[in-house]
Amino acid sequence: MGFNQIGGYTNVPGEIPWEIVAVYFLAASAIAIYLGRRGGGLRKFSTLDLVYIAVGGALAMVWEFNVGSLIKTPSFIDIGFYGRLFILLIVAALVRKVGAGMLTMFVFNLLSDQFHYGYGGEPMYFIYECLTYGLFIDLMIAFTGGKIFGVGITEQVGQKVNRKVGPVTVGAQTISPNMGGKPYLSPATLAVIEGAILGFLMAFPDPLFYGGFFNPFLYGGVVDWGRIMFNIATFIPLDTFVGALSGLVALRVSRVI
Repeated sequence: MGFNQIGGYTNVPGEIPWEIVAVYFLAASAIAIYLGRRGGGLRKFSTLDLVYIAVGGALAMVWEFNVGSLIKTPSFIDIGFYGRLFILLIVAALVRKVGAGMLTMFVFNLLSDQFHYGYGGEPMYFIYECLTYGLFIDLMIAFTGGKIFGVGITEQVGQKVNRKVGPVTVGAQTISPNMGGKPYLSPATLAVIEGAILGFLMAFPDPLFYGGFFNPFLYGGVVDWGRIMFNIATFIPLDTFVGALSGLVALRVSRVI
């Protein structure tokens, strides 16, 4: 075995080449930083932000291992993971700064190692958790300019106008003066859409990144791509639904706190 129970297997049959994984992580991180700087999502964390991140990471760990594990469900329904996703999106809505997702997952993974798994295989699990689940959140924060789930967008910013197509008036439509004449979407609608997108993306890390690279890299074996594709297909519907619901709840929570 290699360092700290890391086998370092790079020639496992069916394993995703490590070069592809490395390029993805570097490119996705660079995009998050670039969009964050350009759109305003990359800002310094306040003390309150760090409190939200620490509490969120701790609650996610407690839910996944101490609450969710007690609820018996079919194998394709992971109550522990859905609770973690729910908490992670709420933290993202409260902090709204690039890095919030990765830091929350860092806290989650640190506490998981301390109280459940042990530190064998590290730092690979930190890389996996932070640069998949956490990075997806940060990419959304960067893409929305720090206004993830519509937080910070004033709902009544548009005005009713009659849109004409040639000589025909199509009807009244709400237009935002800050969106280049595009139809305005309410914060609630944005929360559902963005939450659904994140939920959809969250269906991929465990079967694809862990099953296709991290697990064989650490422990060897043969990668079963049939199982990977099956898991992705079964994870997507519920993950997307939970993501959409969590985005809407996260918007409500951010308005209250």
